[in-house]
Amino acid sequence: MRDNEWLYRGRLGRFVEELVVPNLYGDRHPLTLTAWPVPGEPVPFTEAVGQAYTPFEVGTPWGRGWSTLWLHLTGSVPPEWRGSPYEIVVDLGFRKHLDGSQAEGLAFRPDGSILKAIEPFNRYLPVEDPDHIDLYLEAAANPEVAVGGSWHPTPFSSLATVPAEDLYVVRTLDLARRNLDVWELNEDIEVLAGLAEELPPDLPRRAEIVVALNEAMDAVDPRDVAGTAGRARAVLERVLARPANASAHRVVATGHAHIDSAWLWPVRETVRKCARTFANVIALCEEHPDLVFSCSSAQQYAWVKRFYPELWERLKEKVAQGRFVPVGGMWVESDTNMPGSEALARQFVMGKGFFLREFGYEPTDVWLPDSFGYSGALPQIGVAAGSRWFLTQKMSWNETNTLPHHTFWWEGIDGTRIFTHLPPVDTYNSRLAAFELAKAERQYAEQGHGTLSLVPFGYGDGGGGPTREMVAKAHRTADLEGSPRVRIGTVNDFFAEAEAELAHPHTWSGEMYLETHRGTYTSQLRTKQGNRRSEHLLRAAELWATTASVRAGLAYPVDELRDAWETVLLQQFHDILPGSSIAWVHREAEANYARVAGVLEGIITGSLAALTGPGEQRLVANSAPVALAGVPAFAVAPATGPATGLTVTTTDDGWVVDTGAIRAVVDAGGLVPSVVHLATGREAVAPGRRFGLLQLHNDRPSMYEAWDIDGHINRMVTDVTDAESVRLVTGTDQQATFEVLWRFGDSAVTQLVTFTAGSAAIDYAFDLDWHEQRTLLKLAFPTSVFTARAASEIQFGHLHRPTHANTSWDVARHETVAHRWVQVAEPGFGVAVANDSTYGHDIRRDHAGGTAPGTTVRLSLVRGPRFPDPETDQGRHQLAVSVVCGADIADAILAGQRLNQPVRELRGANPVAPIVAVDAPGVLVEAVKLAEDGSGDVVLRLYESLGTRSAGTVRPGFGYADVQRTDLLERSIGPDPETADDGAVAIAVRPFEILTLRFRGVRRE
Repeated sequence: MRDNEWLYRGRLGRFVEELVVPNLYGDRHPLTLTAWPVPGEPVPFTEAVGQAYTPFEVGTPWGRGWSTLWLHLTGSVPPEWRGSPYEIVVDLGFRKHLDGSQAEGLAFRPDGSILKAIEPFNRYLPVEDPDHIDLYLEAAANPEVAVGGSWHPTPFSSLATVPAEDLYVVRTLDLARRNLDVWELNEDIEVLAGLAEELPPDLPRRAEIVVALNEAMDAVDPRDVAGTAGRARAVLERVLARPANASAHRVVATGHAHIDSAWLWPVRETVRKCARTFANVIALCEEHPDLVFSCSSAQQYAWVKRFYPELWERLKEKVAQGRFVPVGGMWVESDTNMPGSEALARQFVMGKGFFLREFGYEPTDVWLPDSFGYSGALPQIGVAAGSRWFLTQKMSWNETNTLPHHTFWWEGIDGTRIFTHLPPVDTYNSRLAAFELAKAERQYAEQGHGTLSLVPFGYGDGGGGPTREMVAKAHRTADLEGSPRVRIGTVNDFFAEAEAELAHPHTWSGEMYLETHRGTYTSQLRTKQGNRRSEHLLRAAELWATTASVRAGLAYPVDELRDAWETVLLQQFHDILPGSSIAWVHREAEANYARVAGVLEGIITGSLAALTGPGEQRLVANSAPVALAGVPAFAVAPATGPATGLTVTTTDDGWVVDTGAIRAVVDAGGLVPSVVHLATGREAVAPGRRFGLLQLHNDRPSMYEAWDIDGHINRMVTDVTDAESVRLVTGTDQQATFEVLWRFGDSAVTQLVTFTAGSAAIDYAFDLDWHEQRTLLKLAFPTSVFTARAASEIQFGHLHRPTHANTSWDVARHETVAHRWVQVAEPGFGVAVANDSTYGHDIRRDHAGGTAPGTTVRLSLVRGPRFPDPETDQGRHQLAVSVVCGADIADAILAGQRLNQPVRELRGANPVAPIVAVDAPGVLVEAVKLAEDGSGDVVLRLYESLGTRSAGTVRPGFGYADVQRTDLLERSIGPDPETADDGAVAIAVRPFEILTLRFRGVRRE
């Protein structure tokens, strides 16, 4: 007769709770404690150690939110304990079941070296000298920010709103003797009981485990648990010794600690989280020779190098041993939807550059387990940076559809493929629990073709990393009947074996669109604007600094540019740029963007002054890769007068504006019901609709407030049609501008609508005084264009998405991301919408009046979520949008460049010829810079922008010795391009191909 499982479960739960856990430790011995509360922000050990400490007792409350308490621990181990295992046990007041956002600690020796960290599920410190315990513990009162869910406003979002009361009470801080047999028994039980729950109820193996666990409980004397735990372990030996099935799934388990570079804590706290996690990993590596730890984000290594030099030296030793393994090759685990082309490339240039300089090691994987969707440009960028493999876990968060593969080729918009793995365990924070291993085996989509998946294990999001309990689970499941086979290994181990094993992997083509977190394209407008402005200022600063270095001998500002790039790249982290962090993070980001802008403006101004020389001639500088305002790309030319010929006619219900390219009607409500493209005679506005319509949506997502825009918002929309005032403020033969004032709720919008002579564009400038919360403001352009797809700019090109909703994949894609422009087109006619601040869009098939098919383009301008930042987006914003009629892709690109990289007016003596000119249709220069190695070589990064093959020449405006084709890290990859006697370089590129050229031996003027 089988054992009664209902009774067994109840008995086992009580056995563990009442007998096992309380006996993990035996005798206790107090330590002497003194404390010093830090009066403000955290201080380094060198400052804390010299403070006046006062007596402190266990049971004392401590820690206002975000504060720090230094504890001094002294004492000695009782003589009778010598020869038995013991350690210091710490409970700072930890909340049960919460591993990330709560108290943490870091222990220092008196000389300032780091011993180990304290985390909610890693609560022990080793004793190095039993006769003289002397430690300092930096305790961080990090608050639980997400109290009650991910939509309730929190007082811990900003230092200014933190409540005064203490959050924690120190419960335990003493010496304790370990009962190792009890600890091992606890691990045996966790593995076997977890395994039994995952096995089918009628399987003999399950019954065998249940019987063994019952017998193990029988073997323990409740009066002497420590003395009889060994007997229970002996009972379990036979069931733990049974080998895994020959066909069992195989798992490579790699130690991991996902550390968000900012999220529900500020960047300064991430620095300390890195030190805590890295210290614990290094200590655990000393205890377990087989442990390896995979760690991404060069920025986090750089923090440890700067702020914890002693720990850094030990970390370098572990890297050299192959135990602490850099992965990902990026500066941070960035968002990949919104960073611009060069910025996403620089994530790898800066990240891999750091790892190569510091360790002589280059990660060959792209490690982005938690970013909110993946750009179709990423395969080419990763491969161009020297990477072979890609890993993500986030696609398992899809709300509607399941990605059909776990190990596959991912093909980008240019055709580049990268070998990709989506761990079927569906987490990057595994504890190696039985249910997780069973899930990995059950869900693995390549069954029958492959046998291997990766499991990153360790506490994460807020750091922490692997623990000795997790390592114990890995050892017990290395070869255990009923479980996948687990072996600890590196990411490289996994990918090399998986790639060799799968003969014919499937291919996923295009972007990996995440069917959730669509609100991250819009939340925190100021952060997004800071990113967009910084990217274009960096491009201009590098362009003019390079030109000034070559033409005027000006020193290239290496340090200033590197610092600016590191700041911008950090803030592209996948919880900063997406707008999903606490207020503290975003206000700090805005201040950083302002600082970066000041530095870059100084570089641009100084470089242009050196190039043009002193003088009073009115000049115009064009930093864009296309001609603007009559000035060639990358040139400085004399200013010219604007075009003329615009007319404005007043009618009974508004105005008619004729620019010579379009004829538009502006009605008395400030909207545009008609735009006729004069060259084709096409009406651009859908019948009965109006361009420039503002729409308000009730924006209360089901779960993640700052992250999500749910599809149900489209059932709750209010059109803003009652303008408070509409007036023509400028009406000349060069330009007409209308000012429209809207008021709704507690907000006001001042909108300028501008028409320019000779232009097919209508420019919208918005001054938003926004005070709505949990409300989304969209801007609509209902076009007459009937098309099955829309083009959206992404990095190094664009992609097409359906405008219909035929499939569940189409329906789920109800909010999408684009960079500077989107475009919808029929053969022979199109409409483009460009922006200077916006990423979130929705573009859908529309039937005006139920009869005339068209396509509506909408931009998501601003939101008002209340978590994690209760005041998200409140206040003033300025942003610009331009709609261009009769636009093809090249026109859309031009419109995006005009808004984001406008020409600069300046005074000087001389024009400046372009440092480079490109004569190849659709090929744009993305970056002009000096080489990273300080050689003075000039590096150009180009790409094909139209989605077609192109060939032509690149003509540098300087002499050089030779030119190489390189990867993103500026290493020669060949074949080198052919050059003509005049220095012109012949190029040929496929659709959306990235091409990096390095000109060596540059001759400076």
